[in-house]
Amino acid sequence: MSWLFGYNKGQPAPPDVPGLPVPPPPLGGDGDGGDKNKPKDKWSNFDPTGLERAAKAARELDQSRHAKEALGLAKMQEETLHMEQQAKIKEYEAAVEQLKNEQIRVQGDERRKTLNEETKQNQAARAKVERENADIIREQIRLKAAEHRQTVLESIKTAGTVFGEGFRAFVSDWDKVTAAAAGLTLLALGVYSAKNATGVAGRYIEARLGKPSLVRDTSRITVLEAAKHPVKVTKRLFSKIQDALEGVVLSPKLEERVRDIAIATRNTKQNKGLYRNILMYGPPGTGKTLFAKKLAMHSGMDYAIMTGGDVAPMGRDGVTAMHKVFDWANTSKRGLLLFVDEADAFLRKRATEKISEDLRATLNAFLYRTGEQSNKFMLVLASNQPEQFDWAINDRIDEIVNFALPGLEERERLVRLYFDKYVLQPASEGKQRLKIAQFDYGKKCSALAKITQGMSGREISKLGVAWQAAAYASEDGVLTEAMIDARVADAIRQHQQKMEWLKAEGKGEGKDPERNPLLPHLQGTPV
Repeated sequence: MSWLFGYNKGQPAPPDVPGLPVPPPPLGGDGDGGDKNKPKDKWSNFDPTGLERAAKAARELDQSRHAKEALGLAKMQEETLHMEQQAKIKEYEAAVEQLKNEQIRVQGDERRKTLNEETKQNQAARAKVERENADIIREQIRLKAAEHRQTVLESIKTAGTVFGEGFRAFVSDWDKVTAAAAGLTLLALGVYSAKNATGVAGRYIEARLGKPSLVRDTSRITVLEAAKHPVKVTKRLFSKIQDALEGVVLSPKLEERVRDIAIATRNTKQNKGLYRNILMYGPPGTGKTLFAKKLAMHSGMDYAIMTGGDVAPMGRDGVTAMHKVFDWANTSKRGLLLFVDEADAFLRKRATEKISEDLRATLNAFLYRTGEQSNKFMLVLASNQPEQFDWAINDRIDEIVNFALPGLEERERLVRLYFDKYVLQPASEGKQRLKIAQFDYGKKCSALAKITQGMSGREISKLGVAWQAAAYASEDGVLTEAMIDARVADAIRQHQQKMEWLKAEGKGEGKDPERNPLLPHLQGTPV
């Protein structure tokens, strides 16, 4: 290596090279005439030819085509390594975000620990008792029907014998004719009694086993349903009693209010007290129906859902149908939560001209059956326009709860809930054709909560379904941030259009649309 850097002992001093310092002359004269004992200069053995060769090699390497390719290849390798590191970071962020969602659910479960502890006791025994009671009831009905049939047959046989004897005696003895007439009277009485008894038995069976036509949905198990879906019914019997607020996102103040209602209802059920009737009002999609179902299941009751829009088309049959609903409700062993959705559709003021005579009669039947509080059923009304209720309806309400549109904090919880349910969980399980592009999920959920002002919980849940559908419709099944933004922008435009229609309807009726609970945000919603 000494040839490259120019260290050759015994060589003359190198010439001056530009950029290098000039070595000082040796002390003690020129050439080798100096004192040999003096130290030699450090530049005396430097050879510049090594530097010249190195500079020449560097210039040739710089001009070489392969050198540029090698530099480009090194650059590409560095970029690839950087992209791999970024992908790993995004995967870590996705895992952290999912962990945050899981922590939120865990915290919610901890807050509901008290209610969960109350709901876990005596479930298996209660289900067994209910099944045993159902078997006893069916056996009693069968025995009563057999007794009625035997009574009718014996009455006919006896009457026939008496009639024959009376007819023979008719031509021989007037006293026997009189006895025959009495027998005929007894026969008529027996037939009439059997007919009435059969009708009573039929209504009893219908009330016990049949679902009324006005009831759209119920958790109460019927014989027909048990025969059609035995597996489903068995699962329902052995299912755990749910938390009243599981899956329900409400404001802290409203959550505390409905939690107190749930605890009071459950204690009323256990102590066989009188149930309180509740009115829940507010815009559509704010969780009224969902909470009513959860309240019934938490309290160990059955629920039945009917809607006010089904009553008016029944005309004259509405009164009979309404009585059947309450007869059926009073036969429930577990207690029944009767939820009337869109209650203002038939519980309107009777003084108005818009209500027909048939609907007025049906309303009177409803008022008659709800005049006193019951330990058999609990009445829960839901309405978007409670101001239209007849005053007698207001008199039957014990508690009023306002389900308002979700605020910013509740909207963010809802967005995270449905993003996790419809996007993160299916993508992490790998069972469906759905993947997620790399972006900050938590930041995106917070941003969506801000721009969805005025939207209900149901509308936000539909956003989650729309995101999942967008991924399924794509070629590679990958949900990108741009796809999410497009679905949200479309949903906001539709929401604004609906609000404009509602605003125009309010003006047409001479109302102030700003006072309508469905119109909290008509303008200024960013897309």
